[in-house]
Amino acid sequence: MSSAIISVENLGKCYRLHHQQRERYTALRDVIAEKARGALTKLKFGKQKAEIGNAEGQAGSLLSQSPLSTLPAVEDFWALKDVSFEIKQGEVVGIIGRNGAGKSTLLKILSRITEPTKGRITLRGRVASLLEVGTGFHPELTGRENIFLNGAILGMTRAEIRGKFDEIVAFAEVEKFLDTPVKRYSSGMYVRLAFAVAAHLEPDILIVDEVLAVGDSQFQAKCLGKMQDVARGGGRTVIFVSHNMGVVKELCPRVLLFKQGRIAADGAAHDVVVQHLSAMVQSRQQGGELKLDAALKLEALDVKPSTIPSGEAISIRVKLHAQERTKLHESCVIIHADSGQRVAIIDLRLQDDVCRLEPGETAEYQIQIPDLPFMEGVYEVGYYFRSDQSKDELFALRDLVVLAGRTGCRVPPYPAQNRGFVELDYQFSVEKKR
Repeated sequence: MSSAIISVENLGKCYRLHHQQRERYTALRDVIAEKARGALTKLKFGKQKAEIGNAEGQAGSLLSQSPLSTLPAVEDFWALKDVSFEIKQGEVVGIIGRNGAGKSTLLKILSRITEPTKGRITLRGRVASLLEVGTGFHPELTGRENIFLNGAILGMTRAEIRGKFDEIVAFAEVEKFLDTPVKRYSSGMYVRLAFAVAAHLEPDILIVDEVLAVGDSQFQAKCLGKMQDVARGGGRTVIFVSHNMGVVKELCPRVLLFKQGRIAADGAAHDVVVQHLSAMVQSRQQGGELKLDAALKLEALDVKPSTIPSGEAISIRVKLHAQERTKLHESCVIIHADSGQRVAIIDLRLQDDVCRLEPGETAEYQIQIPDLPFMEGVYEVGYYFRSDQSKDELFALRDLVVLAGRTGCRVPPYPAQNRGFVELDYQFSVEKKR
């Protein structure tokens, strides 16, 4: 393992959780109110007070037998356990996993912010980490002063910082605010300057958490290009943590998948990302009872197939049953990205007759999308409606997993004003019967 710039052996991080017993906190006003109630009770409700006391005693007995009281006073929680891997110089490695999988804990240990409970880490080189917006910045100092402060923290000499100063300022695009205290910066300005300092002061190892989500799309693309230059041009090592699977695959040839504090997979980016997306879908609860409106029932919402390569065809079926005369003012299928951002809408109000249902009538919508131009990821398909009897509702989410598509798959560019919104080509039909 001596040839690796980062070596991790049997790493573990344990946090001690303290379960405090239930305590009562009493304010002065509570004491005064309680005394007043006690005096009133003695005068008028002595018997009731005794009964209440007995009830409180029984409740206290039940509380002492509750699951909370059976918890140990102290419990050990292993955020990381038996983690071992090595990274060679010049590698760009992505780290993915669900929230709470141990990714941030690992980065803090690699950045020497947190000490490991057990195991060994060997770092051969200077480390620059960007774990939070403005890490290492002093809010009272100006942008200019923080560049020199952060550079000194990273181990750079004043001469080295001066040599890179103009590049840092130009990349961050904060020339007008260079002598303004950073506490007055917006979050976007903060992250631009923080990333510029970390990336331009030539660390041997650059650790980047998902702080880039703060910046706009233009700056994110700029940062990704810079990280690629850092890795390929200078032969430096980059560790990148993100929930954006497209960015991870674009930037990182190798990916580590963390699950419950352990490494669940270590390999090529495409294979590990597919494994992660599949696991996410399997862990979600599908189906269940469909919600019922006073006048309208959603009998079915199907997406077939539920896992496809980008650019392939899917079909969506929506089946409604009217228990009363219903007028649909809104009726559409909405597709959301896993982040919650709306990606596409399929409007089902093609004609007025489609939106009017008589008592006992059933409407079944068939939607065929011959070419789904989505990027790889997990999406949610839901039916949205608004009728005379109901408010706006989104019902019965279904998961849709899109994998990497065939070579040459058409993926239309997203307009700047509607980033993330896709105009779908689809065929539509409806059959109504009673």
